[in-house]
Amino acid sequence: MPKKILTYLFITQILFTGCIDGEEFDNSCNGNFEALWQLIDERYCFFAQAQEEFGLDWNAVHDKYKPMADTCRDELILFDILGDMLKELRDGHVNLTSMFGTSYYWDWHLQHPMNFSDSIQRNYLGTNFRQTNGIKYTTFPDSIGYAYVESFSNNFSINNLTLMLYNLRECKALILDIRNNGGGMITSAEKLASSFINEEIHYGYMQHKTGKGHNDFSAPEPLYLEPSEGARWLRPVVVLTNRSVYSAANHFVMIMRELPNVAIIGDSTGGGSALPLNSTLPNGWRVRLSACPTLDLKHQHTEFGIAPDIKVDITSEDWEKGRDTIIERAKTLIFDYYNKKEEQ
Repeated sequence: MPKKILTYLFITQILFTGCIDGEEFDNSCNGNFEALWQLIDERYCFFAQAQEEFGLDWNAVHDKYKPMADTCRDELILFDILGDMLKELRDGHVNLTSMFGTSYYWDWHLQHPMNFSDSIQRNYLGTNFRQTNGIKYTTFPDSIGYAYVESFSNNFSINNLTLMLYNLRECKALILDIRNNGGGMITSAEKLASSFINEEIHYGYMQHKTGKGHNDFSAPEPLYLEPSEGARWLRPVVVLTNRSVYSAANHFVMIMRELPNVAIIGDSTGGGSALPLNSTLPNGWRVRLSACPTLDLKHQHTEFGIAPDIKVDITSEDWEKGRDTIIERAKTLIFDYYNKKEEQ
C-alpha cells in the first residue's frame, strides 16, 4: 500500500477515535472535571514541549482547579473553570464546546504584531484580480505574481491550481501570501505545496501516542509528498507569514521551507502542529485536543511556530502610508535574485 495512503488511513483513525479506556466518571461538576483532566493527561501530546517552553506542570494545574470544581454548582461556571484549565496548555487546538459556546486559547497570536491589513492589501490586489476557489491572485508590475491564500478550508482541485498557475505563466516569480490563514484541511495545504515540486520529497515525520504516559510515543514515521498531476511552478517563490498562520497553514510552511527555490519572510507562524482527537465528557460537552504531533526533517516540533528565513514587520510609517512592508521586502528579494543572476 502506498506510503501516502497509509498516512491518511492513520490520520483518519486519530481524528475519529474518541473513547477512552479506564475510570468511569459521573455527570457531576467534579466528575466532569476529573474526566477532562485525565483525558488531557493521557492523550495530549505536547507536555514535554510545554514544560520546556513555559514550565507547564499538569499535576499543579489539577490542584489549582480542583477546589473550584468541587465547590461549583452551576454549569456555566463549570464551563468557565474547565475552559480556563485548558488554556493553561496555551494551545489553540484545544477546545471545549458546550451549549454556552466554545472555549479557545487566543493568545498564541493576539500578543504579537498583526503584520497584515485587509485595507492595505486592497492597494496591491486592486479590483481586477482573479479568484479560484478562495485564492485571490494578480500580477504586479515587473512580472511578479501575487496570490493570497486566506484559508485551507477550501478543497482546491488540481484544475483550480492549474488555472491559476497558467494565468500567472508570464511571471518570473510568485509571492504566495498566507498571512492570517488559520488552517483548514491538511490535504488542501499539501495539494497546493505539491504544485511547487517536480519529484517526491520527504518533508517531515509523524508520531502517535502508544500509551497513557506523557512520553509514550511511536517512532517517527516519515511523511512524503508527491508532485501535483497538474501544472507545477518551479520558479522562485516567496511565502509571506505572520503569527496568525496556524495548523494546516503551519504544515504548509513546514513543507515549503524545504524547497530550494522558496524563501519564507515575515513573522514566525503561530504553530499548531498536531492532528486533533475529539472526545466527549460525561455531560456531553465536546473536547478537542492535540494528539498526534508532526515533526520537521530535523525531528523538531513546530508547535510553537516556524521562524521565517527573513524577519520583517510592517512598520508604522508604512502602515500609515498604506504600504505593506512585507510585500515590498518580498519584491526587493526577487529583484535582488534576478540582478545577481544577470551579473553571473
